Amino acid sequence: MKKFSLRTLLGLLVLIAIVGDTIGQLNIPGTALEIRFPDIPFIDPVENLLYDWKLRQTMPRTADARIVIIDIDEKSLAELGRWPWGRDRMAALVDKLFDQYFVSIVGFDVIMAEPDFSSGLQVLDRLARRELKDDAPFQQVLQSLRPALEFDNLFAQALRKRRTVLGYYFTDDRAESTGALPAPVLPVIAAGGRSLYIKQWRSYGGNLPLMQAVALAGGHFNPGVDADGSLRRVPMLARHGDHYYESFSLAMVRALLGSPPLEPVFGDAAGYGAIEALRMVSRSGALEIPVDVNSAALVPYRGPRNTFRYIAAADVLADRVKVEDLADKIILVGSSAPGLLDLRSTPVGSPFPGVEVHANLISGMLDANIRQRPQFADAAEALLLLAIGLPMIFLFPWRSPIRATLATAAALGVVVGLNMTLWQAFNWVLPLAPGLLMVALLFIVNMSLGYFLESRAKKQFTQLFGQYVPPELVEEMSRNPQNYSMAGRRAELTVLFSDVRGFTTISEGMPPEALAALMNEYLGAMTQAIRKRGGTLDKYIGDAIMAFWGAPVANPDHAREAVLSAFDMLTALEDLNRRLEARGTAPMKIGIGINTGPMTVGDMGSEIRLAYTVMGDAVNLGARIEGRTKEYGVPVMVGENTRAAVPDVVFRELDRVQVKGKEQPVAVYEPIGLRGEIAAPLLEEIALWSEALEAYRQQQWDAAGALLIRLQQRNPQHGLYRLYSERVAALRVTPPGKNWDGVTRFDTK
Repeated sequence: MKKFSLRTLLGLLVLIAIVGDTIGQLNIPGTALEIRFPDIPFIDPVENLLYDWKLRQTMPRTADARIVIIDIDEKSLAELGRWPWGRDRMAALVDKLFDQYFVSIVGFDVIMAEPDFSSGLQVLDRLARRELKDDAPFQQVLQSLRPALEFDNLFAQALRKRRTVLGYYFTDDRAESTGALPAPVLPVIAAGGRSLYIKQWRSYGGNLPLMQAVALAGGHFNPGVDADGSLRRVPMLARHGDHYYESFSLAMVRALLGSPPLEPVFGDAAGYGAIEALRMVSRSGALEIPVDVNSAALVPYRGPRNTFRYIAAADVLADRVKVEDLADKIILVGSSAPGLLDLRSTPVGSPFPGVEVHANLISGMLDANIRQRPQFADAAEALLLLAIGLPMIFLFPWRSPIRATLATAAALGVVVGLNMTLWQAFNWVLPLAPGLLMVALLFIVNMSLGYFLESRAKKQFTQLFGQYVPPELVEEMSRNPQNYSMAGRRAELTVLFSDVRGFTTISEGMPPEALAALMNEYLGAMTQAIRKRGGTLDKYIGDAIMAFWGAPVANPDHAREAVLSAFDMLTALEDLNRRLEARGTAPMKIGIGINTGPMTVGDMGSEIRLAYTVMGDAVNLGARIEGRTKEYGVPVMVGENTRAAVPDVVFRELDRVQVKGKEQPVAVYEPIGLRGEIAAPLLEEIALWSEALEAYRQQQWDAAGALLIRLQQRNPQHGLYRLYSERVAALRVTPPGKNWDGVTRFDTK
C-alpha cells in the first residue's frame, strides 16, 4: 500500500506540474480565484526542437515551379560589380523580366533607400550652373542626355504600370524614418474594436518615394525570430502609427490576386476572441492565411536551402536564360551572397537566404498550406495529458519493468501518432513536448522508485549471502536471479594464479602484526588489479591468489582481460615496493601463471560450505605454469591457448614443456606488452631471442651459444638467457641425439 501511495503521489505531482505549465492559469468558476502555475523553463526549447523535427520529416523537399529567385549572388557581383548596382541596371533587369521573359510579377527583397548619383549627372549639373553656364551647346547636350542619366527615374519608369512589389523594414533603432511607406492594408479601427497583439514599430526604412509611388505594392520583411535565433514564423501585419502594414510575402500574394481587401478573422465561433486568420476574397475565390495571436504565420518550408530555383541576375541581364524558364513565373529578386547579410538561421538549415523564406511563404499561401496552432491547442493538450497521464498513474503495471516499458512505449506512440496525424491531416501544430515529457517523467519516477526499493532488497540480499559467496556472484544473482543458475557448467574460461616468491624468507623475519599488515596491503593491491579487469576472485591461499575470467558474467575477451590484469598487478607491485623500500622493508617479487581452456565452473563443496570456483585440467595447468615462472626468470607466463586468444599482445615463446600426467607438450610464453607500445630495442631483443631458441631446437649449439652471449650482454640480469646458456653447455657435453624434440619434461608439478 505504501509503494502504491508513494507512486500515485509522485505521479500526480508530475501530471499537475505539466498540465499547469500547459494551461498557464486556472480560473475557478463562480469565484474570483485564479491559480497561476509556474512555467517549466525547458519545455519551450524542447517544443521548438520537436517542431523543427516534424517540419523536416514531413516537408516535401520539392521546388515550387511557379516561383523563381533572381539571385544577386557571388557570380553576379563578380561580373557586374559590387552592390548596390546602378538603378539603370536595375531598370534594365525589370524591363527584361517583363518585356523579354514575360514574368507574372516581380518582388524586390532589397531596398532602394538612397538616390543613385552614379551616372555623374550631379557633376554635370554643377558645371552647368557654374563653369559652363554660358555654354549653350553644353546646356543643350545636357538636356538631351538628362533622361538617360536620371537612373532613379529610369528605375521608377520600369516599375510603373507593372506588377512590382518593393520590400522595406520597420525598426526601433532610430527615431526618424527614411524613404516612403506603401499604402496600409488596415487601419487600427478596422479590427472592429478588437485588440490585436501586433507590435508597434517606431520608424521604418523604406524605398525612395518616387519608386514606392509607382510600384503596385510594398511589404515589410521583418522576421519573427524565436528566442533560440531560429526563423519559424513571419508576422503578416506590423503596426506603425494608426495603421497595419502587410508583410512582403503577403503583399506579393495580394498583388497576384488583384489586390483584394484584407480582413482579420477572429475565433468567436470557438469561444475565443483573438485573431486566427487573415482573409481575402478575389475572383478566384476566398483565401485564408492562418496566423497566431501576434498575426504571425508559420513558414511552410518546402525543403532545405536551394529547394527553389535560383538564377543569377547576371545571367538574366546577359540573356543567358531561356524564355520558358521565366515566363509567367513569380520572380523574387534577392541575394544569397554572404556579404549582403540576408542569411538566416532556420529549422531546415543555416545559413538560409531570407529571399527563400519569402518564397516558401508565398508558395504556402497560394496552396493554402500554412500550418496553424489552433487557439484551443492548450486546452486540447491539457485534456490529452489527463487522458494519458491518469491511466499511467493508476493503471500501468509498474511492478513489472517489461510490461511498464511496453505500456510506456505505447503511450509515447499514442502521443506522437496523434500529434503527427493532426499535423498532416489538418495542418494543426499542437504541443508535443508536454506529452512526451509527462510520459517520460512518469516512467522515470516510477522506475526510479522501483529501483530504490529493489536496491534496498538487493542490499539485504548481499548482506545475507555476501559472507558465503563472492560479492561478484551476489551482484550477478541480484541483477538477474531468474536467469542465473549456480549449478556446475562447462565453459571456456581463463584462470590466473599468482604467488609471492620467497615468502617463507619474508615471513620469518617479521612480527606477526607487521606480516599481517604487509599481506593485507599486498593482497588489497593485487585484488584491485584483478577486479579492475572484471576478474572473479576465487580464493586466497596464504600469499597465493586464484582468480578467473568469463564467469559468472560472460566475457568473450576473458583471456585478454586476464593478461592485462597481470600487467596491472606488476605495476601495482612496483608502487607497493617503492613504499616498502621507503619503510626499509625488502621489496617483493611475484610469479603469475595464466591459462585458458575448458573448465567446470559453479558451486562446489559440501553441505557445510560451498564455493563458486573452477576445476579441470586447464586449471591445473595454470597452477603448474605459475610454479615455473621463477625457473624461467619471468614474472608472467601463459599457456598457448591464452597466447592464441590475445592477438594484440606481443609474446615471447619460452619453451615447450611436458608436465607430469600430460602426454602432449604445450608451449609457454611470456607476455611483453601491447602491440605498438613496445620500444624498438626490446623488439630487437625478442627477435634475437627467437633466433637463439630456433638454433637451440635445431641443436646448433655454437650458434645458439653465440646468440645467448649477445643476449646476456644486452640484458645480463634476465634469468631466461642464463638458463638456456646452462642447457646449451650441458647438451654440448651430452648431446640429446637425432630424435630430440626440444621439449622440456618435468617429473613434478
